[in-house]
Amino acid sequence: MKKWLLLFILLLALTPVIIIGGGLVPITSVAVLWNTLTGSGIDTPQQQVLDQRFQLADGFSLNVYAGDLPNARFMAISEHQAILVSRPHQGDVVLIQPDQQNKTVGGQRDILIQGLTRPSGIAIHQGWLYIGEANRIGRIAFDSATASTSGDYQTLVSGLTDDGNHPYKQIKIGPDGMLYLSQGSTCNVCLEEDSRRATMSRYQLDGSGEQLIATGLRNTMGFDWAPWNNALYGTDNGRDMLGDDYPPCELNLIEAGQFYGWPYFNGANQADPDFPEAPKALASSAQPPAFEFPAHNAPLGMTFIDAATLPDRFEKTALVALHGSWNRSVPDGYKVVSLHWQQGEIVSRDLISGFEKNADVIGRPVDIAQGSDGAIYISDDYAGAIYRLVYDGNDNQQNAATSTATAPATSAALTPISLTTPSWLTDDNREALYQRGQAIVAQRPCLRCHQTATPNSNLDLASIGQRRQYQQIIERLIQPTPPMPNYSFSEEDQKALAVYLVFESLKPK
Repeated sequence: MKKWLLLFILLLALTPVIIIGGGLVPITSVAVLWNTLTGSGIDTPQQQVLDQRFQLADGFSLNVYAGDLPNARFMAISEHQAILVSRPHQGDVVLIQPDQQNKTVGGQRDILIQGLTRPSGIAIHQGWLYIGEANRIGRIAFDSATASTSGDYQTLVSGLTDDGNHPYKQIKIGPDGMLYLSQGSTCNVCLEEDSRRATMSRYQLDGSGEQLIATGLRNTMGFDWAPWNNALYGTDNGRDMLGDDYPPCELNLIEAGQFYGWPYFNGANQADPDFPEAPKALASSAQPPAFEFPAHNAPLGMTFIDAATLPDRFEKTALVALHGSWNRSVPDGYKVVSLHWQQGEIVSRDLISGFEKNADVIGRPVDIAQGSDGAIYISDDYAGAIYRLVYDGNDNQQNAATSTATAPATSAALTPISLTTPSWLTDDNREALYQRGQAIVAQRPCLRCHQTATPNSNLDLASIGQRRQYQQIIERLIQPTPPMPNYSFSEEDQKALAVYLVFESLKPK
């Protein structure tokens, strides 16, 4: 091993921060940072460890489908249920046959194609395997019945730049029959020399007819189309070096011709400190996210699932793999969440958690795919694994709370007589605001400070309804007292938080 590499490892082991671009950045762990830089990881955990560590949504079970797959990243499933998985640092795509005797585990595995340049996104369509390499998009004829390729590998799009922080390319075939390409930024926050970076484009299936679809997408490694209206949504990783809790990562509704903020704006169009004088035209046109993930959660693969074999609560649902923080003083993310489109809102719930526990990381989920039998597969580039998740229980969480919280008493059962009800709070919108506020509290790290507060103190959320009116809570959210960060909540989020905090504190204990 080269001397400089040994020195770098030693320095990382001796300090909780690293210096990037003149700033200090906390790191979650040396091993996780090394995984981010090199794709290396750990041995696949045994099933017993998973059973002890993982918390699953009610009625689900999970097992290791395939282990010993270092750097397993993005997947595609053939019509004969073979799983194809890209491995950028190995430069190959591996094919895992289904086991004919035991469908819960993978069977024979083979390297389907190798010698590639950091392959990432893959897609199977009409007898072709499409591969997004760091510097090009290619395809090769693929026979699902024989699980084999034939003929020469064809370059469809060449000359893609692969320098900088986010060289990987994500591809998918859209419902319009076109090839979509997402390219991440070269940097944390900067103006790109290559105008195709930090964008989404689309092509004809032969690579011709390039069309720029959307700009200002820092690193959108997951995207999919909602099956009920074909709307395109994509996950986007927020920038670094602005603290543990800012800015949020994003889920964007991606529409042709739109600009999504980076590098000038973060979250709901908040000006970035490195670009305080953003062009006015961009400020008025930047699209806010459809949903915000906590900062540094690193949402990667996302898939809208077929809920035919699942409980009703999974209707209109996408699953998202949160790869987890590498640059946070307290680790966060490291889970698979379900996003539910309901009553005009997107609500997040934990589906699988436990990849990280007390700063001990045993996995980093990357991508999600669903087989024709309804089974859900999750890749993990840190544990070198593909997991298989199935629903095999009774649905007794029809009214499950968001994220990890338990379902509360309905807000309609609570009567805060001591409070003056504002004009914007009505019987018709109270429940929706309450649920939205609950989701925000679950997504943000609020309870890390507030749950240990002295009872009836200013930090005690359990008694806030006895101490503050709705507007007083909103004012505190607008101008928080340090060390509480300013999350720049939207007006609707401020109202939702006020309603949730008041009603939660006044419900019978």
